[in-house]
Amino acid sequence: MNYRHHFHAGNFADVVKHALLVQLIRALQKKEKGFLYLDTHAGRGSYDLAAAEQGDSLKRKPEWPDGIGRLWTRAELPEALAGYVDLLRQFDRERGNSGETPRFYPGSPWIARMLARPQDRLALCEKQPGECAALENEFQFSPRTVVQAMDGYVALRAMLPPSEKRGLVLIDPPFEAQDEWRQIVGALRDGLRRFPSGVYAVWYPLTERAKVDAFFAELLALGPPPTLVGELAVAGDGSALKMKGCGLVIINPPWQFDRAAETLLDFLAGVLEQAPGAAARISWLVPEQVA
Repeated sequence: MNYRHHFHAGNFADVVKHALLVQLIRALQKKEKGFLYLDTHAGRGSYDLAAAEQGDSLKRKPEWPDGIGRLWTRAELPEALAGYVDLLRQFDRERGNSGETPRFYPGSPWIARMLARPQDRLALCEKQPGECAALENEFQFSPRTVVQAMDGYVALRAMLPPSEKRGLVLIDPPFEAQDEWRQIVGALRDGLRRFPSGVYAVWYPLTERAKVDAFFAELLALGPPPTLVGELAVAGDGSALKMKGCGLVIINPPWQFDRAAETLLDFLAGVLEQAPGAAARISWLVPEQVA
């Protein structure tokens, strides 16, 4: 994985992550009381898809045509996905694009900011200096939004529990560090100890199944509350693709979120397929308790 996100921006993984994020935020907003949105690896906030071919040193093939590009002009999207695409279109237009293809893509901070109500609060963490400077520039005039130049994993100790007593934490690391999975588990341990009722969403790539299964085992050892797993593979195990899919672990998912996620992912599996074997999966790592 490459930390500089430009050539990844708008790819299938962003579509999965951000479409589910929109549904999580809207589910939390069914209650009037505000909440904290904490983004541990916020990145630079927005991405110019016209610059997507520029990697760190060599030109790269942009990934957005096989992601948001497949939804941009598609008719008859499910309601949940139509709302997500409408949000992206609004952002793209407000940034000045009048073309037929997308140009400006919002990262998770802008998606949350666009959906936030006056009573909701955003805390955006980014430890990479260049990315954080861009993030600060993006949100310097945004109400109830603070940008922190800090390790997002530390933020779960520093910022939880929130004064609102409600919160959504997005953990979306670059998976550059060898011990990234361990850091995620440690951060969740801290977060759940301080704020057990919070909603925690962890994005992860599907590259090696063994690493994901080991992560699930360590997560189960924490004794977490109800935990849902949603995965989408754009190719089967026999594909040469390095990243064949991605997933989202959601601790304390909102009521009936599993149904919405299943509908959304099933549709995306057909639209985003890159090789035979594409599929979606929803499962409970820790089942909900039935009263």
